[in-house]
Amino acid sequence: MTRDLLLLATLAGWALALPHYASEFVVSLALTCLMYAALSSSWSLFCGATRYLSLATSAFFGIGAYTGALVLDRLPWLGAIGLGALVAAGVALVMGAAVLHLRGTYFAVLTFGMTELIRHAITYWERKVTGTVGRVLVTVPDRDTVYLTVLGLAVAALAVAIVVRRSRFGLAMAGIGADEQRAQTLGVNTRLVKTGGFALTAAFAGAVGAAMSVRWTYIDPSTVFNPFIGFQTVLIALIGGVATLWGPLIAAVVFSLLAEALRLQMPQVYMMSLGVLLILCVLYLPGGLASLRWRTFGLRRTAP
Repeated sequence: MTRDLLLLATLAGWALALPHYASEFVVSLALTCLMYAALSSSWSLFCGATRYLSLATSAFFGIGAYTGALVLDRLPWLGAIGLGALVAAGVALVMGAAVLHLRGTYFAVLTFGMTELIRHAITYWERKVTGTVGRVLVTVPDRDTVYLTVLGLAVAALAVAIVVRRSRFGLAMAGIGADEQRAQTLGVNTRLVKTGGFALTAAFAGAVGAAMSVRWTYIDPSTVFNPFIGFQTVLIALIGGVATLWGPLIAAVVFSLLAEALRLQMPQVYMMSLGVLLILCVLYLPGGLASLRWRTFGLRRTAP
């Protein structure tokens, strides 16, 4: 754990200095990397351990974004971020109570269905109640503030993953992923552990959504509840290595570079590249991109 924390501190120090010498383009690209690093690391913390495939990331991201947009002119910046995380975690507790007794395809489909339900509910509320189709963000912090906030969230997500993996809570989630019934017979309160892990990943997604919403200055449900945000988070985690610590971070960098190089000019090639990467990882790198290091040195690593 000490080695991982030292490596995290080193990477965080390098990223902290980036805005002082890099161009606007590089900082914007780094911000996208940090966003997906935070989302995929927090997603893997719960879903990688318990093997529950959640497709609700875009719902929590959007809830955080809308919460931040509503209170940004009345609360300080960090207060808006914290409230976005709190509201997303509260929704996750309600959603988890309804769907966490399911597994596999049923759980994935229901989380995606609830995401769409939340998106359409907020769209209806915007049009029928408030008479708007989106939110214009008037109070917007400067670029460096947003960058440092998202950097802090990414570092916090990785630090929490490092600590939780070696805690009783992390072992309980790993036990649920290995054999939930056996974990229950050994005294693990599986319902409480699953709900807590689900709320934890939702809190990070909500905080990231609240921080990233100011990049658009104008948000609407189709933007912040975009299913692509959730799907790309899952793909990044799977391709990087859902059971690894640094895999999601590595894949977030790869995906951000691919997106910048291909998505605007050749969007079809970008989507095909994602599919090819996923297929190659499933066939030849089931441990994700992070397993390349261990294969290079002829070592084997057992997933938690």
